[in-house]
Amino acid sequence: MKKEIAKGIYSVGVSDWNIRNFHGYLTKLGSSYNSYLVVDDKITLIDTVKAPFAEELLDRISEIVEPEKIDYLICNHVEMDHSGSMPKVMERAKNATIITTATAQKELALHYDTSSWKYQIVKSGDSIKIGQHTYDFVLTPMVHWPDNMVTYNEEEKILFSNDAFGQHIAHSEIFADELPMDYVLQQAKMYYANIVMPYSTQVISALTTASKLDIKMIAPSHGMVFRKDLDKILSLYDKWSHCRVNKKAVIVYDSMWHSTEKMAESIAKAFEDKGYCFKIFDLKQNHISEVMTDCLDAEYICVGSPTLNKNILPTVASFLTYLQGLITKGRKGILFGSYGWAGLNMKYMQRYFDESYIETVLTINDNFVPTENRLKEITNIVKEKI
Repeated sequence: MKKEIAKGIYSVGVSDWNIRNFHGYLTKLGSSYNSYLVVDDKITLIDTVKAPFAEELLDRISEIVEPEKIDYLICNHVEMDHSGSMPKVMERAKNATIITTATAQKELALHYDTSSWKYQIVKSGDSIKIGQHTYDFVLTPMVHWPDNMVTYNEEEKILFSNDAFGQHIAHSEIFADELPMDYVLQQAKMYYANIVMPYSTQVISALTTASKLDIKMIAPSHGMVFRKDLDKILSLYDKWSHCRVNKKAVIVYDSMWHSTEKMAESIAKAFEDKGYCFKIFDLKQNHISEVMTDCLDAEYICVGSPTLNKNILPTVASFLTYLQGLITKGRKGILFGSYGWAGLNMKYMQRYFDESYIETVLTINDNFVPTENRLKEITNIVKEKI
């Protein structure tokens, strides 16, 4: 949707209404690829969109200015949901200069034929004045690729934050305050948990830099633009990046004949008795990216699987693989499950916990079907450990 978000600055990005999977992340609400056009003495485009939407982007730009008049294309990030339309844009804007990082220039050449493209390489602290608007550049490597940077408009006090502060929401609206804020922040939480969490240390550094800027608006590359209540999203990023957890447990499992399921319920009873908020996820019914969203602020992560063919159930292995790639330190965990003739499930799940730096406080592995008395005993054992 084309909309002026500040004087001479237009949102010209596109919505992807039908995407439902983003690298294993369930995107039930679709997504958006945000691009921003600045009309000034020098016409500047900030980021592009995913390749299939190149013509839609160019049509939106054409409603404001002819794409041939673009002087600068700021590339904050090379990933193809942001840079995919650059070849098409550069075919039209033949005289445009690409403003980006040295790393991004190298990465762009590994994605596209860039032999005819002109570059202006920037580093943190550099700025460019294009007329009434001045843009400052801050490199944010590994938030979440090595090439990343953010762009700050001094006059309008807008932070073009790239993937930081994003959400996967397809929308006809532009601003976060046009939707229920809790809804937007929940999507921001899911986005952080499934994309940004592994780079929390780098996020802390980026937030420290951002705190020195007078920010009145945050314009990310996905989702809604924040122009009100910026303290809410900034405080959440501060919490998430520092791995501050709630008194909360996530209990996730799959079960063959309900034994592991019963154990999950007994473990949940222990957390309930100890005053914890808790959530139970059966992996047959819940997507791993939705589970990860609750893991973001959980003190305990409890994972259960029976032994299957010397290993664990594929759904649990998938979740643990996903968890291992995302989770940061500071979590405690409980492993549980049942087995028939080979209690190998703990061995494989423990390896994932070790490699995820989750402190295992308890393992519970029962042969075949736990009795009612045993289930009560499990509750008491867990209560003693948490």
